[in-house]
Amino acid sequence: MRQTSPFRKTMALVSEDGGISNRQLGIIGTGNFARALAKRCILSGYTVTIGSRRPSQRQLSAIDECLCDIELTTIADCIKENDLIILAIHAESYKDTLTSLAPMFSGKVVIDVSNREVPSRKQSNAEYLSTILPQAHIVKCFNVISAYIMDTEIAGGSRRVFVASDNLTAREQTSNLARDLGFVPVDLGVLASSRKIENFVLNLFPGWKVPLFLTFGIFNLWCLYIVYIYFVVKTAFRWDQLFVKVLNKPLCMTAITILALTFLPGNVAGLLQLYNGTKHKRFPKWIDNWLKVRKQFGIISFVLVFSHVIFSVLLLSPTYYRSWFQPVTITIPANLSSDLKLPMVSWMVWKGEAACLVGFIAFLILCFLALTSLPSIGESLNWREWRFVQSKLGYAALFLSVAHAMIMGIPGWIKAGPWKMFGSITFLSIQLPLVVLVLKLLLTVPCVSKRLRKIRRGWERNPTKTAPSSNRDISNEKYRALTSGCGCSNNKTQATNCCGAPNQSPDSKTLLPISNCDCSVV
Repeated sequence: MRQTSPFRKTMALVSEDGGISNRQLGIIGTGNFARALAKRCILSGYTVTIGSRRPSQRQLSAIDECLCDIELTTIADCIKENDLIILAIHAESYKDTLTSLAPMFSGKVVIDVSNREVPSRKQSNAEYLSTILPQAHIVKCFNVISAYIMDTEIAGGSRRVFVASDNLTAREQTSNLARDLGFVPVDLGVLASSRKIENFVLNLFPGWKVPLFLTFGIFNLWCLYIVYIYFVVKTAFRWDQLFVKVLNKPLCMTAITILALTFLPGNVAGLLQLYNGTKHKRFPKWIDNWLKVRKQFGIISFVLVFSHVIFSVLLLSPTYYRSWFQPVTITIPANLSSDLKLPMVSWMVWKGEAACLVGFIAFLILCFLALTSLPSIGESLNWREWRFVQSKLGYAALFLSVAHAMIMGIPGWIKAGPWKMFGSITFLSIQLPLVVLVLKLLLTVPCVSKRLRKIRRGWERNPTKTAPSSNRDISNEKYRALTSGCGCSNNKTQATNCCGAPNQSPDSKTLLPISNCDCSVV
């Protein structure tokens, strides 16, 4: 049964060569995502046909009046009328719904928008669909967009969509559709990348787990140490001051430690390159992972510093920061026996003003660093500007943070003596940042920085040790022959899956090894 609005019309555009290009597509499925996608396609100028297993039992206009101009028909008629099909049904229904209709999909572009409930490295839903519809051009796209974001413009969330297909033309057609719908397509190459696309939706802050866990551990260690020295060794505070006054101390100590951990891996990587004499030797995995989460460490450090600033403003009074203010004594003359003296604290001394100034400048720099980490601002910077902000200004913020801690701690170190100085929280908290600053200073020494710059530009101390062997045994490696002119021979990622066959004769073709790498592409 076919439901068609009397106002339905075919939308067409005039192409550059004067021909007519139909903007028409079909959607199989009548769920929330299918209806939201159909509505967005209509508003973007497309003619939409929705295919359903039971079209007579579906009333789209009763759900949303914007869908009144959509033709609701059977799945077979939807396939027959459209060359571009969006499959918006669950993967569990693929076999039962599509197997008998597989010949009708020959040569058509089928976009799979499904997601999995658990990650898989063996086969994605899109790859499974390609086994059911072998003659269709399967594309993975739109699965990272929710029905709510698809339906409204004010919803939050990324507008970036990933596109993967073994057919270059199908990828380009899907990318154009995504742009028409107001999304930003990202071409990830062959259909095998759909595994990464589907797993991407299932990730829950994958780059944040280790930084957050490490921050939590460091914060608790500092808390335990502060409780030990201020409540066990001596009673310096009351227990009712734990919530702000005492908590502010491990907060700032954790902040400067995490800030140091943000810049430390870059220095370690530079030292490893100097030691190896080449940039072509891979870093250990733990260094590689550490380098990838520097942004997360920096954001966590900024949040902690921001909290420390708020707590400090709340506590900024002579009662809490007595050593920052000038002591004043008011004397009342005695009538009979002795004078009555009332000690008071009035204005700041040099320690308070210097600590506030240096800390405030460091905080402003960290605010600027945090702003440039936003994609909308970071994309407006060129490489030199971005490096200046994230590297030079970042080290300036770390240096000023150390100076802030030293201004607060040095008078106490002198008063307490050398042995008690080593147990001071200000002294202990700046040790790792000082190591980072010393390493950076070492790498900026002209003779060292010149050597490191040469290495990063390709110079090698012992080229024979890092050069690939020309006698490498390739008898056990699988190769796929790529026919020139196939449209993908210039893309190694696409080439491994879209051309030729493993047993093909090389002749005048290009040979590329088939990679089994499981690196993330999302």
